[in-house]
Amino acid sequence: MVRQLRDVGLDFADSAPLRLVFAAEVTAPPEDVYRALAQETSQWPHWFSAVTFARPTEAGREVHLRGGAKFMETVLAAEPSKRYAYRIDRSTAPGVRAMLEEWRIWPTGAATRVQWTMAVDGPAPLRFVLRAARPGVGRAFRDAVRKLDVRLTADRAK
Repeated sequence: MVRQLRDVGLDFADSAPLRLVFAAEVTAPPEDVYRALAQETSQWPHWFSAVTFARPTEAGREVHLRGGAKFMETVLAAEPSKRYAYRIDRSTAPGVRAMLEEWRIWPTGAATRVQWTMAVDGPAPLRFVLRAARPGVGRAFRDAVRKLDVRLTADRAK
């Protein structure tokens, strides 16, 4: 069942009852990482294994995850080579009341740092499950960023 989630702003990334934050470094430049995140929506399933379908919509994106969860998102921040953030407006994920994801990108000398924040509000059992899933979510993030870096490096070499 698709449910409407609570409308939250960018500040939710810092104030949510549950925040999962992961970071990794890649060799691809910030502009390539940003393009992959914000402009090449339909390519997400090729590098982020948790995503099975993604397409742009008028306001943001539609995303489907392994396990069946579906999200309709609104983009809240699109700052080239710096930040890409979106609020989940409607979802089939049980228990979620509000959710926002923020990707931050910045150069670190010869590399690019990618930080992903998943900010969530929901009942205590949902927060408990998400906290317990943190290691797996972190592994999925690191694998995705690694695959993205390989893809972007290969694209640059062409």
